[in-house]
Amino acid sequence: MTTSSLPRHLGIIMDGNGRWAQHRGQPRIEGHRAGAESVRDITRASRQLGLEALTLYAFSSQNWARPADEVAGLMQLLHDFLIDERSEILDNEIRLEALGDIERLPGLVREPLEELRAASKANSKMVLTLALSYGGRESIARAARSAAADVASGKLRVDDLDCERLGAYLPTASLPPLDLLIRTSGEQRVSNFMLWEVAYAELMFTDVMWPDFRREHLYKCLEQYAARERRFGLTSAQLADGSDV
Repeated sequence: MTTSSLPRHLGIIMDGNGRWAQHRGQPRIEGHRAGAESVRDITRASRQLGLEALTLYAFSSQNWARPADEVAGLMQLLHDFLIDERSEILDNEIRLEALGDIERLPGLVREPLEELRAASKANSKMVLTLALSYGGRESIARAARSAAADVASGKLRVDDLDCERLGAYLPTASLPPLDLLIRTSGEQRVSNFMLWEVAYAELMFTDVMWPDFRREHLYKCLEQYAARERRFGLTSAQLADGSDV
């Protein structure tokens, strides 16, 4: 694979942790713990390949409704990940970012998250974004509220609010466009993840559960991505003629 054939921005819905554990007669939290190893391997592989941005769907707005002990266990795992991976993130010049309702996270997650975001803000080799307490519809609603506030204050004319302008209010505005979305575990839906950003992304679904998903599976997905023709509404003939996308 060459750098030009890789997605600039890869998003992953890390699905299947609970079922992976249940199939083994283990508590669901053990699946999440095993999934953390996949996060480490995929992040390292993405950095080594030269991807510009990797966004991981770690905890959705709807996940707060899960059993309290599972939520508490997930928060502890997030805390441990942020502490354990701090050196590797900084040593590899990765910038850590986060999407979602970060203020809703407990202090044991929010504090190391914000500290590592600040410590890594000057890094430029890859952006690792964790979607935490995140929902795509919620993200669009927040962007719409911000735009409405600017209209009300006179900073923005209603007639100027087009797709590009509204997109600038989204928290992903500083990231490259989402090129590829992978979902593990066999489910084939986007589950409220990056609904705006997924508009022209390639979608890929794999039966592999997230705790078993490793770099060799990522490489196969990237090979499939490289073989696809991305037309962005144009025809194959237009692309062959070098028409602008």
